[in-house]
Amino acid sequence: MSAPPPKPACPNFSSGPCAKRPGFNPGVAYADAPFGRSHRAAIGKNKIKESMRLTKEILKIPKDYLVAMVPASDTGAVEMMMWQLLGPRGVTVCHWESFGSGWFTDAEKQLKLPKLRNLKAPFGELPDLKSIDWNDDVVFTWNGTTSGVKVPNGDWIPDNRGGLSICDATSAAFAMDIPWSKIDVLTYSWQKCLGGEGAHGMLVISPRTVQRLESYKPAWPLPKIFRLTKGGKLDKAIFEGDVINTPSMACFEDYLDALKWAKGCGGLDGLIQRSMRNFNVVKSFVEKNPWIQFLAKDPATVSNTSVCLVINDLSKDQVKTMLSLLERNKVAYDIGAYRDAPAGLRIWCGPTVETADVNALMQWV
Repeated sequence: MSAPPPKPACPNFSSGPCAKRPGFNPGVAYADAPFGRSHRAAIGKNKIKESMRLTKEILKIPKDYLVAMVPASDTGAVEMMMWQLLGPRGVTVCHWESFGSGWFTDAEKQLKLPKLRNLKAPFGELPDLKSIDWNDDVVFTWNGTTSGVKVPNGDWIPDNRGGLSICDATSAAFAMDIPWSKIDVLTYSWQKCLGGEGAHGMLVISPRTVQRLESYKPAWPLPKIFRLTKGGKLDKAIFEGDVINTPSMACFEDYLDALKWAKGCGGLDGLIQRSMRNFNVVKSFVEKNPWIQFLAKDPATVSNTSVCLVINDLSKDQVKTMLSLLERNKVAYDIGAYRDAPAGLRIWCGPTVETADVNALMQWV
C-alpha cells in the first residue's frame, strides 16, 4: 500500500496576520493540530480553557482576576463593560485620540449618563490625569493607538479608589507592563501585539468589578452578547471555557499558537524587549534627523508600539506622495497617520515585528 498523503496545512493561516510571527510555519503549526469546529465539544472547550490559562500566565494576571473571550473584538469588550458597569457613579472618560473619543461618544450620546466628565487632550498630549476624581468610574486607553501617546505608568490611579478603572489596552497588552492593582477592567484584541486574527475580544476583570456586576442592574436593556450575569450573579461559566456566542475555533487555534510563541520569546518580559528594540530604532533615527519628530510631546509618553511621527515642512499631500512611494516599492503598507490625526507616519513596532525590518524601513524613510 502506498503511504497516506501528508496532512495539509490549514489554508486559513498560510498568509494571514499570524504569518507575521517570527518562525511561523503553517505546516508545522496546524497540520497536526487537533482542532474541531465545536466550542462545546471537549476538544474545542479545552482549547479555549488552555488559551485563557496561558493568557493569565503570560500577562501575569493575578489569580483572583477573571479572563474571558467575548464577541466583537476590543470594541465589543469595552462597550459590553460600559453598558453593564456605568451608571451608579459619575463617569470620567479620558481620551487623547480617536478610539478613546469613541468611548466618550458612547457615554454621552448612547448611554446619556447624567454625571459625565469629558477629560480630553489634543493629539500628542495627555490630559491632566491628576485632576481625576476617583469617586467616578474612569474609562481610558492605556496606549493611544492613533496618537502614539501612552500613559507612562499607573501611578496616577490610586489603590483606594472608589470608582472602577476601565482600561482599553488593545495596543498595549503584551508589549507594555500593566500594574494590575490599578486596573479593574482591561480589554484587548488578538490582532494587535500578537499579530492574530480579528473579531474576538478579550476581557480581564477584577474582584471589584465582579462586585459591581452583582450589585448593580443598568436601567437600559442589554443585548445577549453583552450579558455577564444570570439571576443577579456573575455567569462564571463564561470565564471557565464557555462563550457567549459561537467563536471561530480556527482563530482560537491561532491565538494558542501566538501565546505559545510569546512564551517561547520569554513571556511578557521578552515581548516588551522585542517591542522596545523596534522602538529604539525609530527613536535613534528621530534623534539624528531634526526634520522628523514624534507626535507625542512628552518623551515619557511616547508609545513603543504604535509609533506616530510628524514630518516637518511637508504638507498632507506631500506625505501622501511619500507613502505611495514606499508602497509602490513594497517597503511598507498602511503606515500613514490615522485619518483623524495630523499628517505623518504611524509605524507598528510591536513584538511580532523584526528589528531588522524596522532598520530597513527607516533607511527608506
